Amino acid sequence: MTTNSFGKPHPLFLISIVGPTAVGKTALAIRLAQEFSTEIISADSRQFYKELNIGTAKPRQEELATVPHHFINSHSITEEYSAGDYETEALQKIYDLFHRNNPLILVGGSGLFIDAVCKGLDVLPKPLKGVRETLVQLYKEKGITYLQAHLKEVDPDYYRMVDLNNPQRIMRALEVFNSTGIPFSAWRKKAQPSRNFITLTIGLNQERATLYEKINKRVDRMMEEGLMKEVENLMPFKDRPPLLTVGYSELFDFFADKHSLEEAVYKIKQNTRRYAKRQVTWFKKNKDTEWFEPEDLDGILHYLHQTIQRGGE
Repeated sequence: MTTNSFGKPHPLFLISIVGPTAVGKTALAIRLAQEFSTEIISADSRQFYKELNIGTAKPRQEELATVPHHFINSHSITEEYSAGDYETEALQKIYDLFHRNNPLILVGGSGLFIDAVCKGLDVLPKPLKGVRETLVQLYKEKGITYLQAHLKEVDPDYYRMVDLNNPQRIMRALEVFNSTGIPFSAWRKKAQPSRNFITLTIGLNQERATLYEKINKRVDRMMEEGLMKEVENLMPFKDRPPLLTVGYSELFDFFADKHSLEEAVYKIKQNTRRYAKRQVTWFKKNKDTEWFEPEDLDGILHYLHQTIQRGGE
């Protein structure tokens, strides 16, 4: 924490930008970083990987060049990288950056990774070797309904709160149970760790039909830019958790002759729209979020300047 000319402490501020995919988070993050002469920390769980570009809607090179970005192209798809790893690395980077920048910008649509920075995660045991691979194989052979039923049987508490359409979350919970014999819900923290900064969360959302049209157009643009070739090059890694996701799994199925290309593109659009709906549901749980239309830059800037000037009150 720094001090002003009167010797009073200045709080450290982390501006967190959240919202559904395609709503305009990247553009706003860059605009705010320019406004506050600061840097951006990405909390998009797939943009970490340098091999994933088109399907993750990663910022373009010209966008990355406008302001410093962190945790984009920082890891390889061949590496094991968890939300817990990200929490440790991101907090270290954030506290380092606070020595020269205040506020900082955190942006992403991955709710778990946003929470890792702002709230902290549960301390979970390391899984036994081979457990994740077995679960991935079961998912491929029997589908998500099999995993859902297994989770309901071994951990009904977590079953009632988890996003049942997210195979990664379900497999993570089953991975913990199958490794320890203890339900995932029993490992969850009772208290959140403290943070030495104040988080100001800006939520972006807009009318559903408008957002869905933007999603559909983005998918078309991804296909035009070469998403199929990107996915084809990633075939050796198709069982890696970051690739069991929308935009990649549908095209892996196409290459496996499970459906046509037209069906694959339709499914990408449909699954992305569903994902956007789940993102909004997740972020709406945080009652401290201030929600804006993505075009309301003046309103966002007014809120941030006023709140920071008041010391976060």
